[in-house]
Amino acid sequence: MTTAREIMNSGVQCVKEDQSLLDAARMMRDLNVGSLPICGKDDRLHGIITDRDIVLRCVAEGRDPASMRAGDMSGHLHWVEADDDLSHVLRTMEDNQIRRLPVIESHRLVGMVSEADLARHLDESQIAEFVERVYAR
Repeated sequence: MTTAREIMNSGVQCVKEDQSLLDAARMMRDLNVGSLPICGKDDRLHGIITDRDIVLRCVAEGRDPASMRAGDMSGHLHWVEADDDLSHVLRTMEDNQIRRLPVIESHRLVGMVSEADLARHLDESQIAEFVERVYAR
């Protein structure tokens, strides 16, 4: 049984909920990622923000990314436990049509599963099914 821990990227960094969206965008640029987990002062996961969120919910609305906080962007959050099996990871991502999924252990963020991680661990038919389910809108 393959687990989330085995396929996740463990080198995940959080943007703090009180940091600006400008800080978040710069972190994404510097880390070469399209999303960041949002962590609170308690170092627990409070949300996730994507580059698309910043563009659509801030910039496109004429808001200032230097004055908006990352915590303002946190919404409904999905995650898996580090020891959850790959089928649960897939089902969670497919059912919620999400491309990045935080991995939690003992209430702490320990990694992130992305489409690239799945591509390295799934066969072609599983990848095709995932793409169809996640991108079907």
